[in-house]
Amino acid sequence: MNPDVLSELTDAVQKVILDENTGVIIITGEGDKAFIAGADIKAMQQMNAEEALRYGKAGQKLTMIIESSPKPVIAAVNGFALGGGCELAMACHMRVVSENASFGQPEVKLGLLPGWGGTQRLPKIVGVGKAVELITTGKIINAEEAYRIGLANKIFTPPEEEVTKAKRILEAMEEAQKQGKGAASLDGRLIDLASVRQATVMVQKAELINKK
Repeated sequence: MNPDVLSELTDAVQKVILDENTGVIIITGEGDKAFIAGADIKAMQQMNAEEALRYGKAGQKLTMIIESSPKPVIAAVNGFALGGGCELAMACHMRVVSENASFGQPEVKLGLLPGWGGTQRLPKIVGVGKAVELITTGKIINAEEAYRIGLANKIFTPPEEEVTKAKRILEAMEEAQKQGKGAASLDGRLIDLASVRQATVMVQKAELINKK
């Protein structure tokens, strides 16, 4: 979230708020690695005091526009929502998260405080005690913990086709191991150990849900 991204996102949000054909706004990140990993630290290190103040106010402006939107704004959190990313998610009216989502305000580790409204919104959502813990420790929590404390409204469970795909990955890996190979090719894509672990977790969770 550098100044250019902040400006572009602010313009985009304002545009869809005014669009008569838009009823609901969903903000998400591309892919499954991150919703928003946070502010651009490298860019911040190059800012003077005036630029830093302007940057902080730009982030606050965006979150206030989202929070005050007359249309529902949903954060679809896929992966990391840290620092400014967590603050932007909190400004949304609802947070629907993937199973690999994680939240945190790690600014304290850089000697900073959440500057885009996190110190106000987090206590309102999760309570003062938990908010103080997250802000002062920089602790990062997973999707299940976020749901437990009220930061996430719902955890999205992968659709059945994704579970089926995960099972195919495991089957392909087992076959590769029988043949003495270290990885398996599935649909032209290399299946590494990380993919196997992710597939295993997905299948296990799906089986647990079915049992319930």
